[in-house]
Amino acid sequence: MQTSLPEILRATAEGRNAEAILRSCVHCGFCNATCPTYQLLGDELDGPRGRIYLIKQVLEGAVATASTRLHLDRCLTCRACETTCPSGVRYGELLDIGRAHLERNTRRTLPAIAARWLLRRVLPYTSRFSLLLRMAQTLRPLLSPSLRSSVPAARAAPVWPAGTHRRRVLLLDGCVQPTLAPDINAAAARVLDRLGISAVRVTQAGCCGALSHHLNASDEAHMHMRKQIDAVWPHIEAGCEAIVSTASGCGVHIKDYGRLLADDPAYVDKAARVAALCRDISELLAGEDLSRLTALAQMPRRIAFQSPCTLQHGQRLNGTVEKLLQGLGFELLPVSDAHLCCGSAGTYSILQSSLSKRLRSNKLTALEAHAPALIATANIGCLNHLQAAAKVPVMHWIELLG
Repeated sequence: MQTSLPEILRATAEGRNAEAILRSCVHCGFCNATCPTYQLLGDELDGPRGRIYLIKQVLEGAVATASTRLHLDRCLTCRACETTCPSGVRYGELLDIGRAHLERNTRRTLPAIAARWLLRRVLPYTSRFSLLLRMAQTLRPLLSPSLRSSVPAARAAPVWPAGTHRRRVLLLDGCVQPTLAPDINAAAARVLDRLGISAVRVTQAGCCGALSHHLNASDEAHMHMRKQIDAVWPHIEAGCEAIVSTASGCGVHIKDYGRLLADDPAYVDKAARVAALCRDISELLAGEDLSRLTALAQMPRRIAFQSPCTLQHGQRLNGTVEKLLQGLGFELLPVSDAHLCCGSAGTYSILQSSLSKRLRSNKLTALEAHAPALIATANIGCLNHLQAAAKVPVMHWIELLG
């Protein structure tokens, strides 16, 4: 693709990166075939190719409009287009650049500004989110059916194993997962304990920064990333062999720390080290001898697995969980269009509620087509989103083993 970016923009690292990505696109349109929003809306501007053209136009000097921003806002950042693209276009990076440019050059409505500010002030902070969720759970019987379904029942925090093994890994708590589903990391810790690996909790690390990053609050996102690095660094220096995440949405962001903090001289080396050590829990287990593991006896064996976009397209670990589960005796049922997003996508389910619900309905139709006893997934956002409308239980796959 030919470009004519202004010289002042091409003189910046962001501009050079945008130009390189734009020039790598041959506008073949293969990306549209796997884009969830293009399939729903049938609008070229709601597919990757159209969005790339929109970003190109505004970077070249076209007037940034609310309509342009809407088409970019509708993107799930699922990155299915990157998996499909024969030219290796780094669409996710280009989208970040385009969204940041539009955020600087257009004005949202006051309600939209308030909603995004509130999300950034609550969700990344476990104590704040926990307080609000507990209030909602207390009032749950009084809520309308649609609201009630989105408020999960309270769960007691389970006991972790003592963890006295020579091998140690860090197990990140994250921001919303400790409140929504404390069972997940506890199950992971028990599984690791059976494999002779101690899981060290890093509760003070907080949010990985993904939420602020995707809401175009880059300074705030960098603050969360630096806090995360500061929290894990002493453990890295003490010899922990990996940083493990049970939320694929967090994992894909942490693995990108080296690039995201490349312009921060105080953190660039540490960020690259943290990114290199980050592993999804499935990635870690895939390299272990699992002969000591067995699935929990009371767990159903006939399941449907929903591979989150952040796992299959972001981290490129498609098939890893499936192979582990099949090796442990689970029957994984076929899921049509497994590459498509469920509609959760961080705050997308809140900010683009209508599209998100349509995507969820399609995903649940595919997941429940062969009557599974339960649905397994690998990301807390997907879990909570699907659970609100699923006909069968939805769990993190690690809970089947721990």
